[in-house]
Amino acid sequence: MTALRPERESGTSYGEQSYEDAGALGEWYDSASYDAGGRAGADEPWVPPADDETVALRIPEPPPARIDGSVSASGSVSDASSATGAPGTPAGGRAARRKAAKRRGGRHGGGARPSAESVEASDDGKPSAPLSRVEARRRARASKPGPAVLASRAVGEVFITTGVLMLLFVTYQLWWTNVRAHAQAGKEASTLQNEWASGKRAPGEFEPGQGFALLHIPKLDVVVPIAEGVSNKKVLDRGMVGHYSEGALKTAMPSAKTGNFGLAGHRNTHGEPFRYINKLSKGDEIVVETQDDYFVYKMTSSLPVTAPSNTSVLNPVPPQSGLTEPGRYITLTTCTPEFTSKYRLIVWGKMVEERPRSKGKPDALVQ
Repeated sequence: MTALRPERESGTSYGEQSYEDAGALGEWYDSASYDAGGRAGADEPWVPPADDETVALRIPEPPPARIDGSVSASGSVSDASSATGAPGTPAGGRAARRKAAKRRGGRHGGGARPSAESVEASDDGKPSAPLSRVEARRRARASKPGPAVLASRAVGEVFITTGVLMLLFVTYQLWWTNVRAHAQAGKEASTLQNEWASGKRAPGEFEPGQGFALLHIPKLDVVVPIAEGVSNKKVLDRGMVGHYSEGALKTAMPSAKTGNFGLAGHRNTHGEPFRYINKLSKGDEIVVETQDDYFVYKMTSSLPVTAPSNTSVLNPVPPQSGLTEPGRYITLTTCTPEFTSKYRLIVWGKMVEERPRSKGKPDALVQ
């Protein structure tokens, strides 16, 4: 739009109409009345619309109100760039625009955009001035973990792995060994009883690891096979009770007229048949079942703690048992305290009844 322009010197008309005709026409519009469709009424003077071709100076009108953020009040779509100007265009003359272009990275704003890593976020979350290349590298090096952090992570992973392995080992020892030992002991007991019933098993000497009797402790609800020897691999770890029958620790069999029938069993893990023998009281029954007979013992005394080297507890007349003369005795040995093998727990019993299997079970097993 031109800011100023000279008036025409003559009153000649634009086109075919003169200035005088235009004035007459304006008077005709003043006296005219308009309908309610948007034109003025009869008592309001008509104001001609502003025209750039006839107006030299004017006050700019405010921008029309928007509807839904994009449509003006008149229903037409407005262009934000035409009302507010292009974003980022600096105010001022050509020199100011050049300075702004240089700050942006070039005259035409073609400088490379800073990467997301080199832009530092301000407190309000908006990106601030881009970081220099040196500063960006320094911050990248600072964000990498140092040797101390890497070492602590490695140590932590070792501890976690060790803990998992220990947990698996404890689970194996306290649960799985019992499951497997109970299954093996139950199978051995069934085989032994079937052979007794069929007459295949003849009484007499037995091989190491061979089952030959059943031990019953009614108070503890224990029924477990008795095998020859006290080997961990062949006997004890398979959930059975072992008979001291080798070397200097050899003890008598239940059928002997006098002697001490010595047995060993696990207190924890591998079936743990002797776990609760510390709960036996004086007079509680202990029954040994063989192919031909039942041998019933009654508990007489116990030794809560003794050294593993105290083999005198297996003597025909144990010195710490309270027994004073030869007889038919039974000795139960196991580890103590629980989950350790530092000491031994000893329980002694005296035979009170020998009953043939043909006469049925003794009262201790019937009740």
